Amino acid sequence: MAEVEIGIGKSGRRGYSLDEVVVVPSRRTRDPEDVDLSWRLDAFDFALPFMAAATDGVVSPATAVEIGRLGGLAVLNLEGLWTRYEDPTPLLAEIASLEPGRVTGRLQELYAQPVEPRLVVERIREVAAAGVVTCGAVRPQAAVDLAGVLVEAELEVLVVQGTAVSAEHVSRGGETLDLAQFIRRLDIPVVVGGCASYQSALHLMRTGAVAVLVGVGSTDARATRAVLGIGAPQATAIADAAGARTRHLEDTGVYVQVIADGGITTGGDIATALACGADAVMIGEPLAGADEAPGLGHHWGTAAPHPSLPRGRREAVPRLGSLEEILCGPGRDEHGRTNLFGALRSAMASCGHATVRELQKADVMVAPASFSGPVPPTGLLDRPR
Repeated sequence: MAEVEIGIGKSGRRGYSLDEVVVVPSRRTRDPEDVDLSWRLDAFDFALPFMAAATDGVVSPATAVEIGRLGGLAVLNLEGLWTRYEDPTPLLAEIASLEPGRVTGRLQELYAQPVEPRLVVERIREVAAAGVVTCGAVRPQAAVDLAGVLVEAELEVLVVQGTAVSAEHVSRGGETLDLAQFIRRLDIPVVVGGCASYQSALHLMRTGAVAVLVGVGSTDARATRAVLGIGAPQATAIADAAGARTRHLEDTGVYVQVIADGGITTGGDIATALACGADAVMIGEPLAGADEAPGLGHHWGTAAPHPSLPRGRREAVPRLGSLEEILCGPGRDEHGRTNLFGALRSAMASCGHATVRELQKADVMVAPASFSGPVPPTGLLDRPR
């Protein structure tokens, strides 16, 4: 890709976000009923190619069970309110009711409570008892400390997630986390991320991870760019990671999943992310608008309560309907925020692709921002609770 000159002595690649890329229809179409959306992660099969983001406003043990029933994989934040408090429900209601100027400080207070290993085990077992796949997320800094607890709880999929995760975290002040060694010792399939470049994705794939998350800052992407000045446009980051996946497959014979994490709010975003090379997507914000969402229509990322450098804020999310309506329909708004996977099925059928692997090979085109027309104000999507 050609570089753009920023100024004398500095140039950079031009990157593209998901809303700048469209999928081009092919010469054939097919019936939506003939489209296969199934996704396999390690030994686990899912009807839908998505993970629910590990944020407390989206995933509770109860919503994890419902998302699993609907065909997805919910990621419980194992360092969140559900593992710090016996019953965080009143605290979630308090967060939803706070005046904007008081939110960050209160989040910092609530998340200062230590994680209780007993609650980690109980939450995982509560989800497992319902017969769905259990999945939880921890920061790289906490992965080693909680490893024994995760094994005791028989967690089935682990996500090691941060703003930007490297194959080896080096620190003068303590023990380093070597992801490759950690994954080898832990008899659990591990998903790692975020990453945003070919090289970082390739290095994470070489750790033995079953999948990598692509996206810097995940749900905190906008604040991460503002506070830290780091990031990458998502369409380009996905395509780069898909290129790394091909290289890793050629070198080792092992296929590592690429999961787009960040910027996924509509069915069109899902279709574009998969067409750019992702195997699945991670969804957060739209699910915060579900009737069952524990955040009561509010969403905040895992870095929002950081004790010294908070990134992100509590966002009010329009009420969209039940989890089933948001994921599988029927849709009740015209802006692509409900029936997300019905939209994906229709897009694939319209372009003649029967599987996600076929969609990954679809033609795409860079489209001007005006191509899709004006985006309606958020308030137009609101329905009273």
